[in-house]
Amino acid sequence: MTEPLDLARRRELPQEWLFLLQEFPRKEWLEHDNLGPLTEFWLNRHDGFRNMGNTLIAMLQQFREGQVPPDRFGGMFAPQLQLFLTELHNHHMIEDHHYFPVLMDAEKRLIPGFELLEADHEMIHQHIETVVVSANELIVSLQGDDKDALRRATDNYAAVSEALLMGLKQHLSDEEDLIVPIILSRGESELGLS
Repeated sequence: MTEPLDLARRRELPQEWLFLLQEFPRKEWLEHDNLGPLTEFWLNRHDGFRNMGNTLIAMLQQFREGQVPPDRFGGMFAPQLQLFLTELHNHHMIEDHHYFPVLMDAEKRLIPGFELLEADHEMIHQHIETVVVSANELIVSLQGDDKDALRRATDNYAAVSEALLMGLKQHLSDEEDLIVPIILSRGESELGLS
């Protein structure tokens, strides 16, 4: 049985974890006095991950529709995917080892939420491993002449990357819903983040 908070099925966080979000709704974040430069940078990083994911989706779609030849696709796709996955891994390491402990200490009522976010990171890492294997198979297929093998590798990569990106987008949104209200309620300096 799949847990309701499992990243593959989750559509929102439990309401009992969103008490600060009710006090500091998203529509007010960008105008809030406690929105500091670190938080703005962090939100921009999240938007960057969303944008890089959308770029990878668009690249794959153009390739599948025959708008980009295999050799050109491979040359564009591989470095873009590597950058995306490396940056995502580094981002999660910083969150897990620095920001989450600080924020859990600041708002102990949300420790279960942060534990869920840490579990998300593990799930996303598993997806990344699957995507890497699938992407390598696709890149090898791009260099061969077997069109059926290329189609299968492309379809497989599309499926596993979609699972990664859908989960990642939910995770980013949930992470923001927990973290930004904590920061807005206290300020980056008081929390020791800046």
